[in-house]
Amino acid sequence: MEKFIGFLEQLEKHKIYYTISKTREDYIRVNIAVPGERWEVEFSGDGDIVVERFKSSGNVEGEEAIKYLFDNFSD
Repeated sequence: MEKFIGFLEQLEKHKIYYTISKTREDYIRVNIAVPGERWEVEFSGDGDIVVERFKSSGNVEGEEAIKYLFDNFSD
């Protein structure tokens, strides 16, 4: 828990916006969005830390991308 709290304090110190969610058992996720990247940092109760980064290619799409979203990711 100490690493988790310390990480949140560092984010706040550096004025990096974050949200917290729980998406899988035994892990708390810190979601971070910075220009051109999105980070998911997960902390487990046993001290495991998992980091996944998603980097933008820099390409911007138009409204047609919304159709792709619903066509390919709807139940």
